[in-house]
Amino acid sequence: MKAIILAVCAGLCWGVGELFTKSVLHTHKVGPITAIAVRSTVALPVLWIAYFVAVKLAKAEPADWYRAGTPTLLKLVCGSGLVAGAAAMICFYAALNFGEVSRVKPIAFALAPAVASVLAFALLGEPLTAKKALGIAAILGGVVLLTGK
Repeated sequence: MKAIILAVCAGLCWGVGELFTKSVLHTHKVGPITAIAVRSTVALPVLWIAYFVAVKLAKAEPADWYRAGTPTLLKLVCGSGLVAGAAAMICFYAALNFGEVSRVKPIAFALAPAVASVLAFALLGEPLTAKKALGIAAILGGVVLLTGK
């Protein structure tokens, strides 16, 4: 049971975090490599190297992302960094410690896009079509079939 609860927590955190990440990226003041680097600094310092390459050499990211404004930086740090980067990974790895990867991973990785889709509809105004809703329901139903005892 611990594995299921922790996998659900991981999926919820990733779903919420990706909403913040999408919102940050939508401002066009922070690029995707920057968002990933901030989210993964502790676990994946190689991304900071990619960030510097992208900004200094390729000019593929905004160099002044740190001036994006308080709301954008709070979403980047809190939503992408703490919720999706730290909390979700802690829950996911703890879930893996208690449960089977064939049950933990599908729960976490199916719940995340479902949560992000619903929150994107509710908070960002993205369309939630009948096709999307049916797809989300089918995926979640499939995970229940896959992971149920």
